[in-house]
Order: sequence, then structure tokens, then C-alpha cells
Amino acid sequence: MEKKPDLSLKTKWIDGKNSDELEDAFYVRREVFIKEQNVPEAEELDEADLSSWHVVVYASDRPVATGRLCNNERTWLIGRISVLKEFRGKQIGKLVVEKLLEKAVELGTGAVHINAQTHAVSFYEKFGFIAYGEIFLEANIEHISMIKIFDAEAARSLLSKKFVEQENY
Repeated sequence: MEKKPDLSLKTKWIDGKNSDELEDAFYVRREVFIKEQNVPEAEELDEADLSSWHVVVYASDRPVATGRLCNNERTWLIGRISVLKEFRGKQIGKLVVEKLLEKAVELGTGAVHINAQTHAVSFYEKFGFIAYGEIFLEANIEHISMIKIFDAEAARSLLSKKFVEQENY
């Protein structure tokens, strides 16, 4: 049986405030979301990129995967998780999600959300995410909201604040 070569992977954190460093993350996202999934560039690359934390995975100094973590003052959201086609099935997507969850805990969040493409729900469930709400379209692709709770009390506080603001109490 032929042994597969080991991938030498490195990860790098990029603060969106340093926008000149974002090109590696954008490269992966353009390949996956814009070219493969036909997401319009104006929808894929947005203002949230400049206030997010981005993790980029490199194989032999080539960017091959990315994801971001952003906060809209009420909720922490991970997203834009993408792996170049030829690097899928090598646990690199798992590495991206693990890094994003570690950063969320480091930043002190009680819970993190994701708007997951419906075909990837079982992937995110392995990390403890739970789906909620209805399926919706984003960039013409079916998604569902999911949440992972790290600290029940902090998450309860965050969620009650969110619901109060929504109801205009």
C-alpha cells in the first residue's frame, strides 16, 4: 500500500484591521466560493472582513484553507470556512474550525454561531454545534443557523439581550 506524503501545515492568524495581509484568505475564498460555488464577489468579500479574525492554513507556504471569526457586538459568528478542492478530505477543514473555536474561547465568548451550508451540518455537529431555525438561502445556497455553547450562563445572557433588542423592550 502506497503511503501518502505528510502535509506540512502551518496556520497564521490575521487581524482584519491589517487588511493588506488578507490576500491569502481572499485567494482561498475566491477559489472556493466565487469560482466553484458562483457566489458574487460583492457578497463574498464584505465589510465584516475588516473587523474579523482570519485563520489561514498553509501547505508548503501555499494558502489552502481559511475561516473567519467576527463579532457584531451581540454575537460571535464563524464563517467563510473554505478549503481548496485538492486539499479536501485531509482534515484541514477540521483544523480551521478547531482554530476558530479556540480563538472564540480565548476571546471570552459564551457561544458562537455559524450559518452552515445544509450539506455541512453533520460536519459542524461533530464540534458540538446544534442547528436551529429554518433553512434559508444565502448566495442562492441553502443554509441553516447553528450554535455551539461554551458557557451556558454567558450564552444565556447574550441570547436574552439579543431577544430583548429584537422585541424592542
